[in-house]
Amino acid sequence: MMEKKYIEQTDWLLLGISMLLAAIGIVCIYSATRGFESAFYMRQFYWLLIGLAILIPTVILDYAIFKRFAYVLFGLTLVLLIIALFGGHTMGGAQRWISLSFVSFQPSELAKITFVITLAKVLSTTQSNRFGMSWRELALPALILFVPFILIARQPDLGTAMIFVFVFTSMVLIVKIRLRTLIVLTCAVLAMIPIGWYALKDYQRARLLSFIDPAMDPLGSGYQTLQSQIAIGSGGFLGKGFTKGTQGSLSFLPAHHTDFVFPLLAEEWGFIGCVAMIALFIMLILRGLDIASNSKDRFGFLLAFGLSALLFWHIVINIGMVMGFLPVVGVPLPFLSYGGSFLLTVLVSIGLLLNISMRKYIF
Repeated sequence: MMEKKYIEQTDWLLLGISMLLAAIGIVCIYSATRGFESAFYMRQFYWLLIGLAILIPTVILDYAIFKRFAYVLFGLTLVLLIIALFGGHTMGGAQRWISLSFVSFQPSELAKITFVITLAKVLSTTQSNRFGMSWRELALPALILFVPFILIARQPDLGTAMIFVFVFTSMVLIVKIRLRTLIVLTCAVLAMIPIGWYALKDYQRARLLSFIDPAMDPLGSGYQTLQSQIAIGSGGFLGKGFTKGTQGSLSFLPAHHTDFVFPLLAEEWGFIGCVAMIALFIMLILRGLDIASNSKDRFGFLLAFGLSALLFWHIVINIGMVMGFLPVVGVPLPFLSYGGSFLLTVLVSIGLLLNISMRKYIF
């Protein structure tokens, strides 16, 4: 009887959009890597199966359980981040991986989920007045942000660290913060920019400068952005056709199966394909926000909103990055970018959204 109720209350639209995006991602990865020795698209398919296996218990367990064990889960991910920082495996210039005998994973991806859960728990129990959160009420949420931000930024992984900041800002603003506190906090952040600039690695500063004018270093820091823009523009209205793109197949565009998979899609499927993909992403985010607005409790609202914000900022930053509107910071595109750890993060996010949606009826 309970199984039937679960099936009846499942948000099939959210699940359907997610599976369609995952399928498109595998197709794009196949096109991007068909000349490689390793079958990356098959690896992504296996990760999808693993993610679906994890998604099932994520949906079935009452999301209140995640609230109860939020601090424990968050603490475990912080331990994993510390292990990755001091003894992790280096890949792509960043020490962000923990290697086991059979698989490698990024603790920062798991930290995204536990961060949202923990922040949702803290904010849901904060009793602020009608003017919003004060400095004192903001202290614990800020600490929850500060610790993983520092650990991830030190790897270094500035893109992922900034995702934490954007999600934190979104969740705090939706709860409401006092205007005076917001103004002072904004001024403090602006004052920290010069310090942050000198704390960056040389290649990170080069990326930020090339964002302003990629042509100033067309064969260096600006190369990836320029090649990405060429790929997007060469797709035209209808695209060159599946596997007919040249920027990816001839390896002119680096990371065209990971962070820069969107330009490959644009080159092969054109403006029409990009619009269709963005429409699917918009539908995905709107479903998440609708689940948040209809959740049965404050924790469910904040958790659903935080997860929607997590997906939203990945989408906005990645597409903005590959189009040259934002600096290249290494943020993957949900469902489309190759990567097992990130795909699991996205699928767990979808599972939690389905969980919250389902339990607005099941008490």
